[in-house]
Amino acid sequence: MFEEAQLYSPVTTDENGEVTVHLVEGHPGLDDPEYQRRRNAIAAAALAWDPAASTPRIDYTDIEHEVWRTVCEHLEPLHEKYACTPFRDAVQALDLPRDRVPQLDEVSAGLQPLTGFRYVPAPGIVPLEEFYGSLEDGVFHSTQYLRHHAAPLYTPEPDILHEVMGHGNLLADPQVAELNRLAGAAARRVSTPEALKAVADVFWFTIEFGVLREGDELRAYGAGILSSYGEIEEFRSMEIRPLDFAQMATIDYDITHYQQVLFAAESFGHMVDAVGGFFAAVDDDTPARLAAAKPL
Repeated sequence: MFEEAQLYSPVTTDENGEVTVHLVEGHPGLDDPEYQRRRNAIAAAALAWDPAASTPRIDYTDIEHEVWRTVCEHLEPLHEKYACTPFRDAVQALDLPRDRVPQLDEVSAGLQPLTGFRYVPAPGIVPLEEFYGSLEDGVFHSTQYLRHHAAPLYTPEPDILHEVMGHGNLLADPQVAELNRLAGAAARRVSTPEALKAVADVFWFTIEFGVLREGDELRAYGAGILSSYGEIEEFRSMEIRPLDFAQMATIDYDITHYQQVLFAAESFGHMVDAVGGFFAAVDDDTPARLAAAKPL
């Protein structure tokens, strides 16, 4: 089942105001004191941010810029091969830098004339209600740190590469941006944890890990696939099922490994209509209806 807390290393602040990011077991940066200090400083900047002020600017290091360049160089040809056409068009429209890490205000400046979305900083995990609810307002909460340089093509948690290279490019497409707004409105509309979880689960299997048909090819549109060098080359070998919201909201899945089951739309238009229709109709009775609709 979906457990959002597993996606991020916890962030705490002690009685002296010191911010600490508690890297998860097995994290490539766990035994690197300098990386740990860097993560703490970036998280502290996000925690100290005043929404009335400008987005914190991070002075990225040469090593961090190199991580960004390395991932972009590896993902670009894979996007051409595996990403759906609207995603590739959105990449061109947003035109993020490939040679350096962009600041969040740069991402916002690119997105706002396209779809009205803007990015705000997050130290790590954001409560489900806040993260999804903010999408209705065209606000995306994003981390600002990068994965460890020893493993630039792997991250155990979402970093700015995932948030921007994956979600940012998706949000440059007006129809996908509207799906995010609908998901945000659904999250605000429901009042039970079960209904909110249904929103999160469908978001996971669509906006994060969605695939669709383009002619005879299976292509990806999910941010989790399109920002992952490893997963993007594996998704076609997974078990592919038709869109089924009852299954999405009731199936067990492990967010720490490649997804073994993916749900494919018949086309981009089919995905937009079906997923948008689901988010627009979600209410507190949705979990019960989905459970009743799931085949035995």
